[in-house]
Amino acid sequence: MPHLTPPDVRLHRSFLDAMREFAATGTDPDSLIAQEIERYGERWPDPAEFAAYVEMVRAEVARPRRLDWVPMTTLWYVEDDTYLGRLAIRHRLTPFLLERGGHIGYGVRPGARLRGHATAMLRHALPVCRDLGIDRVLVTCDTTNTGSRKVIEANGGEFEDERGGKLRYWIRTGD
Repeated sequence: MPHLTPPDVRLHRSFLDAMREFAATGTDPDSLIAQEIERYGERWPDPAEFAAYVEMVRAEVARPRRLDWVPMTTLWYVEDDTYLGRLAIRHRLTPFLLERGGHIGYGVRPGARLRGHATAMLRHALPVCRDLGIDRVLVTCDTTNTGSRKVIEANGGEFEDERGGKLRYWIRTGD
């Protein structure tokens, strides 16, 4: 059964396959996945470099890799040894995240899309957010991303407004 888990080096081969899928589909250049492929993609095949990357991502809970980032929990959505996607929970909002990015960002590898994984990922992330002390999460999506809008609404997203081409939804993390 698919589940969220911290990044793990045992998923190296499947992760590389997924990143090749993202690159081949022309991922939005502004997305975190596209930026990471650009920055780390050539180094990921080396097991030691991949292990260092995994450790860096796991450490962002306490030590963000960039000065303009907030503490973030990154979780991978996996089934057995197959990487299906990733989800990032930002522990607090900056003015930019309040306008455009939100608390949670997620992406499902192209070969695993349209199977309900994004909906499940977001649903499983809500208790994690609650445990982090976040009572309501902001989740955003492009105005043209019908699939993501449906994922957010299926998880109880309450539409607030549109800003800068982004739809903004709030979701309660607990009862």
